[in-house]
Amino acid sequence: MAFATKELEEKMKKTIASYQFELGTVRVGRANASVLDKITVDYYGCPTQINAMAQISTPDARTLAIQPWDASTLKSIEKAILASDLGINPQNDGKVIRLAFPMLTEERRKDLSKQVSKMGEEAKVAIRNLRRDANDKAKAMQKKSELTEDEEKLAEKNIQELTDKYIKEVDNVTAAKQKDIMSI
Repeated sequence: MAFATKELEEKMKKTIASYQFELGTVRVGRANASVLDKITVDYYGCPTQINAMAQISTPDARTLAIQPWDASTLKSIEKAILASDLGINPQNDGKVIRLAFPMLTEERRKDLSKQVSKMGEEAKVAIRNLRRDANDKAKAMQKKSELTEDEEKLAEKNIQELTDKYIKEVDNVTAAKQKDIMSI
């Protein structure tokens, strides 16, 4: 019986997808609705994402407009944005909340770049943990005589190749995001 690496590859793909989602929530100089994905509003006692209770549009490159379907939620959306770590003051005109994204300073760009690097390292650690778990599983299977010693060595080689591939993917995604941040 050979060691299956499909499951490991799926987990690594999910790690990359999660990392890319996290990067989407990093606020750069352009208006991007995904910065609101982590913010929830108390909507009749239930935490609800803003995009589930309002239309979010980008009238220009530096502005997000949030128009709730239920006008009574305007104040609670505004409070949730203020309470978040977004760092933008919402402008409420009674019907629409506008978020104006300021230009990034050089210092802020460097801070964001460091933040992206840290997030990339966390993604790499998650991938390495998956590698460790898969290697442990292969060793356990070899001890139970479910794998031969040669099959276990081959499994470890395949696991390492997958790990290298996805670590490189994290590096590529991180570099692209940092380039995006520094070029704004």
